[in-house]
Amino acid sequence: MKSVFNGLASWMWAAALWFGTGVFSLAHAVSDLPGGPGVNQLNLTQGVTKISADQAWLHWFMLIVCTVVFLAVFAVMFYSIWKHRKSQGHKAANFHESVAVEIAWTLAPFIIVVAMGLMATKTVVAMKDTTNADLTIKATGMQWKWGYDYLKGEGEGIGFVSTLDTAQREMSNNGGPKKGEVVEDYLLKVDNPLVVPVDKKIRIITTANDVIHAFMVPAFGIKQDAIPGFVRDTWFRAEKVGDYHGQCAELCGKEHAYMPIHVKVLSAADYSAWVAAEQKKMAAKMDDPAKVWALDDILARGEKVYAANCVACHQANGKGGGPIKPLDGAAVVLDADKSKQILVLLNGQNNAAMPSWKALSDTDIAAVISYTKNHWSNKTGQLVQPADVLALRK
Repeated sequence: MKSVFNGLASWMWAAALWFGTGVFSLAHAVSDLPGGPGVNQLNLTQGVTKISADQAWLHWFMLIVCTVVFLAVFAVMFYSIWKHRKSQGHKAANFHESVAVEIAWTLAPFIIVVAMGLMATKTVVAMKDTTNADLTIKATGMQWKWGYDYLKGEGEGIGFVSTLDTAQREMSNNGGPKKGEVVEDYLLKVDNPLVVPVDKKIRIITTANDVIHAFMVPAFGIKQDAIPGFVRDTWFRAEKVGDYHGQCAELCGKEHAYMPIHVKVLSAADYSAWVAAEQKKMAAKMDDPAKVWALDDILARGEKVYAANCVACHQANGKGGGPIKPLDGAAVVLDADKSKQILVLLNGQNNAAMPSWKALSDTDIAAVISYTKNHWSNKTGQLVQPADVLALRK
């Protein structure tokens, strides 16, 4: 039975895709993105997990059942209307009720709905079974980026922020790709993808630090809301190495379109190598908070921190835009009391419109504050040391 439905689904999808391609292909200059959206895509994303395969089958099964019921009901109805029309001499029956009809049209839909529900229950229960995970990762949604923390399993202790590629953001600000320019992963490329091993059960714990976001990767068949103050979870087991893309699926503000998800699935050996490399990077970043930095050295580091974490919102010129406050000429930046700006970065402000950056090291926070205090028109000459940041951490 399953093969019959798969065959019908494939036929329907092929026909729809042929029609869509013929009508719309001239409007596109890009090709399908492996692990992401496809040109003229009408069907569900090609999945790489057992759950996504079950979801696709259930989707087509339900669609075909509903279509058959629709055609059967309306065929009988229209046949009856046409066959027994008044112009042919038929007279309407005069009766108040029919127990048999009442039972039939109540029992038949009930059986159909219960049967469909039973077929879906197994998949729905499996979707929520996050036990016995090989790797647990916390995904924190924030306006407008994702923070990833490896909590349990190989790679435990690794953490980073994943932000839309600055070049693509700049491209979007300038009106998008130029005519004829091919950008295969437009607005889906990030600086730090989430990396996981193949054939391992990955538990994703979702939360947020400002508004509601949603962690969605169609190829894995997962979509889980990330709600401030709450912890939710989902899971996947990717069966194929490669790059897979998703996006925040909850309208989270004006930059909603700029917080993509990129998951890189590696072989066990490649994943272990990635973990070792990340741990070395983390060790290198573990600067002594007591170290006293020279102004030129800390400004050079601050420029890199700003480019990686701040430029997407505050822009390269420091002018911000819309609700994003400018840094060039800002009172808190020019203020001689450096603790004010330190507290903003540590705790956020404006109801999390400016998120907390506690995940950054004391040195990185000191560096980026020093950079903003001495860049653009902000020639304060002020220098913030890592020890200043450490003293204000709670």
